[in-house]
Amino acid sequence: MDKILIQNLRIQAILGVYERERHTPQTVQISVTLETDTRAAAQSDDLADCLDYDALSRRIRAHVRAAARRTVEALAQDIASLCLRLPGVSRVTVRVIKPDALPEADGVGVEITRPS
Repeated sequence: MDKILIQNLRIQAILGVYERERHTPQTVQISVTLETDTRAAAQSDDLADCLDYDALSRRIRAHVRAAARRTVEALAQDIASLCLRLPGVSRVTVRVIKPDALPEADGVGVEITRPS
């Protein structure tokens, strides 16, 4: 199966359980790997046969900004569900990272994989 990648999409969002996280947006990094068959798009070289990753990234950004989730797990599941509604997507892996959550780490987060 082929894969379409969106790596480290940076979005300002309310995400977390602590009081400061509930009021002050923080940067969240989202990566998505969509498994789909890209042969038709490769053959035709036509955007109409492609998964529109620009439109998908806009939908992800809008959802993340509006969701105000408490956990990275819940947000990752939201994004996976959104991606699996796209025609032809058979599996998705979503990574949600909070880069500023721990000063001693480059980031903390979760990665989930869901089949259609």
